[in-house]
Amino acid sequence: MRSILLALAATVALSMPARADDVTVAVTAIVEHPALDAVRDGVKDALAEAGYKEGENLTFLYESAQGNSATAAQIARQFAGEGPNVIVPISTPSAQAVVSSTRDIPVVFTAVSDPLGAQLVTDMEKPGGNVTGISDMSPVAEHVALIKEIVPSAKSIGYLYNSGEANSVSLLAVLKTEAEKAGLTVVESAATKSAEVQGAARALVGRADVIYVPTDNTIISALEGAIAVAEESKLPLFTADTDSVSRGSLAALGFNYRDVGKQTGEVVVRILKGENPGDIAVRVAAGSDLVINKAAAAQMGVTFPESVLKRANRVVE
Repeated sequence: MRSILLALAATVALSMPARADDVTVAVTAIVEHPALDAVRDGVKDALAEAGYKEGENLTFLYESAQGNSATAAQIARQFAGEGPNVIVPISTPSAQAVVSSTRDIPVVFTAVSDPLGAQLVTDMEKPGGNVTGISDMSPVAEHVALIKEIVPSAKSIGYLYNSGEANSVSLLAVLKTEAEKAGLTVVESAATKSAEVQGAARALVGRADVIYVPTDNTIISALEGAIAVAEESKLPLFTADTDSVSRGSLAALGFNYRDVGKQTGEVVVRILKGENPGDIAVRVAAGSDLVINKAAAAQMGVTFPESVLKRANRVVE
């Protein structure tokens, strides 16, 4: 289907005079879920605000790898061959695939927790080469504090993650450090594909006092399975991304991912206007919202303290 659309676009292009300011931005994500979709839409928002609009002077390509790393690599090679002005990979697996596929096309990664650990760049301040981007490194210490505030009796945190995702492995190390400071232990349960998420969540029942889901694309893409287990077992489930709260997680303290996308898009615009990506520092996304879900709290047997209710930026009823 996409090849047909590209052929049609090429036919139309032959009948129209090219404009010097026409640009192509290619975006890819490892999987589709609300947070990553919001990043994509935020990138498009920033481009539009800078005057780059689809159908006028912007071709905006988008491909999802549907959770498959081999597909991510195929998309990366495809985009590299098409030669867009900028490639924007969303998530660590997609970023690793794109960075491995081109040394010439500017790359602006986003929604990557640990760019150094993922070997996307060797220096955050001076990345060099053709790569820069935006990190969404979670404020893990604040997450642990929030868990203790909402569930003060908790002694252990169940960490639900894909052990094959580099960002989740990096976050696990941070979580263990912060949990130890707070007198908590961490219990791991891994799912390497979306079909395993519910079973991995069930494996935490009786072993952990709460479940914590990081910005892990495999788990978040199948979050409803974990939430069903949490509700059935009265096991409070926290997420690192705020978009998951409306899907049934108890609470999250983190980024508005549409804003993360806009911040990413602003970097893309700088490159389109002539800056070298290697001269643009990699930075952690700005902003942090507290979102809570009262209905989920009732299902999981939790009562929010007044301090949390007062601080919440958004309350899902």
